[in-house]
Amino acid sequence: MGYLISPGKEVGRSFVKMFSSKKTKKQLAIALGGLVCLNLIAWVVVYNLSRPKGLEVIFFDVGQGDSIFIENSTRQQILIDGGPDSTVLEKLAEEMPFYDRTLDLIILTHPEHDHMAGLMEVLKRYKVENILWTGIIRNTDEYKEWKRLIEEEGAEIFVAKSGLKIKLADNYIDILYPFESLDGREIEDSNDTSVVARLIFGDNSFLFTGDAGMDVENKLIKNNIYLDSDVLKIGHHGSKYSTGEVFLKAVSPQLAAIQVGKNSYGHPTEEVLAKLKKFAIKVLRNDLNGDIKIISDGNKIYERR
Repeated sequence: MGYLISPGKEVGRSFVKMFSSKKTKKQLAIALGGLVCLNLIAWVVVYNLSRPKGLEVIFFDVGQGDSIFIENSTRQQILIDGGPDSTVLEKLAEEMPFYDRTLDLIILTHPEHDHMAGLMEVLKRYKVENILWTGIIRNTDEYKEWKRLIEEEGAEIFVAKSGLKIKLADNYIDILYPFESLDGREIEDSNDTSVVARLIFGDNSFLFTGDAGMDVENKLIKNNIYLDSDVLKIGHHGSKYSTGEVFLKAVSPQLAAIQVGKNSYGHPTEEVLAKLKKFAIKVLRNDLNGDIKIISDGNKIYERR
């Protein structure tokens, strides 16, 4: 840098002089900036190399509520429901790089607290490109806040209806239910208005059911909706009012994910667990297993540890 430490000179004074140079300060700033950029690039490379190739579906452990994160091989990211509180923000921070503050799509299956509250926190902190929900009306303060947030977000808003297909880079989502638009309808108990969706990637598929009960399950079967899927998100946290045997036969999943936390409802019920055992379906539960992470390569599904 143009400075030599000669015999007889004070080392400390030489260094003070060296770093007091304006030119040196500028060079140092450039060097530090370059190091920061290189560090960031290295971090991005490591992050990308550490991520599994293919499709990843994570059933977040958010307590007694639903929240499902989907990321495909091109890093398109979807969040289905957000759980009952801000826990989903911690989960997203674990799965997304710090510089990524955008979600391609959020889906609200139905506007109940244990599915909607976390999505509202997400809307406050992330840029959301697209929103899909049923558009039903609820007379609650929380619902009014949801409406305000999605209107302010400026995202493209879609109303869920059977037949709608969401095409992504290497996979797609079929909306199976509701059969007709519910936009603008006032409905007090929204569980059976839940969006039911099937995610398809290659030969693998995932069925998401929200809190839909047996009435909805039977309607899907009666209308000859194709339900066969490798992974089933068990309806309504394992309530006895969901997951009928005929429905399980139609879906014939390898794996069932139960989104459940500590609760006073007895979820998941013994009735549901007995049915899953009867059909030899592997069961994973958030309350016992934490985050449930499933990877698909388009041919097989694997658990990610």
